[in-house]
Amino acid sequence: MSANPWNRRHPRLNRLARAAFGGISRRLTVLLGGPARFRVVAMLACVLALVSADQGTVGAVGLEIQQSMGIGNTGLGSLVAVSSAAGAVAVLPVGVLTDRVNRVRLLTGCIALWSLAMVAGALADSLSWLLASRVAVGALTAAAAPSVVSLVGDFFPAAERGRIYGFILSGEMIGAGFGLLAGSALAHLLSWRAAFWLLALAGGAFVFVIARKLPEPERGVQSRLPAAAPDDTARRAVRRRGIEPDPAAVLRRDPVHMSLWQAIRYVLSIRTNVALIIASVVGYFFFAGVRTFAVVFVHQQYGLGQAALMGLVLLVGLGALLGVLSGGRLADHLTRRGRVSARMVVPAIAYAAAAVFFVPGLLTTSATFALPFLFVAAASSAAAIPPLDAARLDVVHYRLWGRAESIRTFLRVGGEAIAPVLFGVLADALGPGGTTSAQGLRYAFLIMLVPLVANAVVLLRGRHAYPRDVSAAAASERLRR
Repeated sequence: MSANPWNRRHPRLNRLARAAFGGISRRLTVLLGGPARFRVVAMLACVLALVSADQGTVGAVGLEIQQSMGIGNTGLGSLVAVSSAAGAVAVLPVGVLTDRVNRVRLLTGCIALWSLAMVAGALADSLSWLLASRVAVGALTAAAAPSVVSLVGDFFPAAERGRIYGFILSGEMIGAGFGLLAGSALAHLLSWRAAFWLLALAGGAFVFVIARKLPEPERGVQSRLPAAAPDDTARRAVRRRGIEPDPAAVLRRDPVHMSLWQAIRYVLSIRTNVALIIASVVGYFFFAGVRTFAVVFVHQQYGLGQAALMGLVLLVGLGALLGVLSGGRLADHLTRRGRVSARMVVPAIAYAAAAVFFVPGLLTTSATFALPFLFVAAASSAAAIPPLDAARLDVVHYRLWGRAESIRTFLRVGGEAIAPVLFGVLADALGPGGTTSAQGLRYAFLIMLVPLVANAVVLLRGRHAYPRDVSAAAASERLRR
């Protein structure tokens, strides 16, 4: 019999929980094509989950930090701002390292140091100490995005990357939800420091798992793991159709030795990549603004109590999770059917649909009427992300994946930092009561739907350059083999 007291008191619940977890694991293993692929996806998803759990936790324990440190909204906002700023500064040199060193070792080292920084934050007895720990956390989490993108490209064949990205990005959403719920519970039961300790322990444990279980794949092999679907990629479709690359876009030098500035200039000369970066930055800009004011808006607009409010937020979050799991799968399916630019068209349609479905949800004062519209809008907006991430790998040389992702992340973080301020200013200007006014926030959200529609236009226009840029990336890689 197990020595665990819970197991002794609740044997039936324990067996049910084990059976449920085992069933989910087996189902995911089949969906992903075997245990080796499942392990890689799970570990990369956990990397993103750690980062988003940290961000969610700071918001969840914000009130307790204010009371403990004796700070106001400005002090609390500075904790988020310095972490984001440090990440934006660190991500560019981290992108260079990603393209030149062992990525698994880079990740494990950064996660280990990140855990120590979380410990320092839990022990902080002053705002300056806490700010310093948040700077370290922001800088160390910068390794996540470039490393994960580069590893996905070398572990999984191109035909599956949209679907695989959906599973990996689900870790980001689950981590944010865990940070919000677990952080709130621990802060209420113990203190905000307990939430930081929990994340530090999780990070420390994960260091050993990733160091032992995640191998470093060979660069450019694509893929290290056996395919679970026919590898009928956009590159093969382009080759079959005889689409020639733009000679000016073909990279004729070794990208490993390019300086950061040279890499930036080249990556931003790829027309499709520029369209993808714009779409990603605008999408995350909108999500950051909504995330900041969503709870306040839902409470004011629909008049919900705390329990009903959290239920609505969780249901909308479930919609986003379903969307992120579906968007990449759909784009991959259409690519295999010969739709070369599917990874541009699917997110374009998803952004347009999100803008359309958000409107009735924002205008009504009935939560019951709003829920299905908000559910579909969240699913549509999240569905755009995996195809965009997969398309970036299609048009960029594999030895530039880390730097290309660091450039996108740098710009994305800047957009996420500006969004809450701009949303708040619009809400203040357009409605009485500032950010607590449903009217002001409603108008701000409606205005900010315009960039989502613009995203759809940018991507639909960018789809024309996509086949030639795919061909140019393939030609560049053949020259360096």
